[in-house]
Amino acid sequence: MSSGIDPAKQQQLAAMEQRINEMVQQSRVLEAYMNDIMSRQMTVTRLMEEARLASSTLQNISSDSDVETLMPVGIGVYVKTNVPPIKKLLVNLGSGVAVEKNRNDALNYVEARIKEYEVAARQLEAQRQEMEMRMEQIQAQINQMLRTARAQQRQG
Repeated sequence: MSSGIDPAKQQQLAAMEQRINEMVQQSRVLEAYMNDIMSRQMTVTRLMEEARLASSTLQNISSDSDVETLMPVGIGVYVKTNVPPIKKLLVNLGSGVAVEKNRNDALNYVEARIKEYEVAARQLEAQRQEMEMRMEQIQAQINQMLRTARAQQRQG
């Protein structure tokens, strides 16, 4: 009698240990996925804030007279400049393609992007909550298996 635990219990404990290791790995994969989701959430939030700022600017910009404004030149440096009355704006559609739109069409374009970002933000939040719930379930299962293993070791 070398260890005091019968071979069947040793085998059962080894199987449980393997299952726990698998669940820990699964939890790590979910954690990496969760970090990716959170990174995407930050990007969507930043894009949404930028789009809301663009919307506000377009709503408040004059189409009748010059407006004095600050133009960023980089690293927090601005130049005062006059913006002539706005009749047309260039809207970047991506891949180096821009189209000319009147102010209302440009504003509609920005508002549509805001709605898309809001939908994406809700979807990402739902995914984040699902990952969080799955990770909590796995942790609860691991904790239960550890309690069971400890109880079996005490009995053996």
